Amino acid sequence: MSASSVTGASPANPLVRRAGGAKRVLPGFGLTLGYTVLYLSVIVLIPLSALLFKTSTLSWDQFWNAVTAPRVLASYRLTFGASLIAALVNVVFGLLVAWVLVRYTFPFKKIVDALVDLPFALPTAVAGISLTALLAGNGWVGQYLEPHGIQLAFKPAGIVVALIFIGLPFVVRTVQPVLEDAEKELEEAATCLGATRWQTFTRVIFPSIAPALLTGFAMAFARAIGEYGSVIFIAGNMPMVSEITPLIIIGKLEQYDYAGATAVAVVMLVISFVLLLVINALQAWQRRHTGAPA
Repeated sequence: MSASSVTGASPANPLVRRAGGAKRVLPGFGLTLGYTVLYLSVIVLIPLSALLFKTSTLSWDQFWNAVTAPRVLASYRLTFGASLIAALVNVVFGLLVAWVLVRYTFPFKKIVDALVDLPFALPTAVAGISLTALLAGNGWVGQYLEPHGIQLAFKPAGIVVALIFIGLPFVVRTVQPVLEDAEKELEEAATCLGATRWQTFTRVIFPSIAPALLTGFAMAFARAIGEYGSVIFIAGNMPMVSEITPLIIIGKLEQYDYAGATAVAVVMLVISFVLLLVINALQAWQRRHTGAPA
């Protein structure tokens, strides 16, 4: 019996093809790879290249002055600070929401589960207008908070609320399937060995969901950094106080300062890319130490 009859690697077999002694399982690899590279180039690489090309028309001094102006620096602090706070809040409450949806049965559970996806389907401008109507001084909620000195609308706190609203589904939908696939036998074994509920969560459940939590945090944080529609109505847009970086970019575009707008956008792009690299590195480290699949 020949080796080809054992392995099925015959010239007539379209699934296995030998080229220089190497096996290629799927046909059409060159065509699909070329299409993938072309698609990514048109959708991602060419726009980013145009962004960098437009920025390169500035001298280094012009670039530095554009991205370090006091008003721009204040917008950086607000944008990244509010995004970080909102993402951290969503990690905690997104985990709680996912836990309730997976582990408990209650009336109208499917409706609650569907409401989690509402920020995905709701236009961001509608979300911003709705939150402003709720949290303004004469709104349904704001009218009870303002007498106690709590002002959310048209303040940085209102930006955080808007970013929490649009980022929550990312954490819930990332953690929920991991909780559903978790092995309950391990929890039962830990309980039989005398572990408390907190010990079971911290030593059995949390290590398995930590990579998913980091992924949800990264997605919520990245979405919050570039959010514009839901924030623009509730922020107040006061320079040096409640002005986000995307609004700075829009303002420069309206003033036909395209090079300045792309310079600020490049800074946002670089910082976001570095943060995502750090989070991905943390995820890889977490998988190696917990034995979770990549």
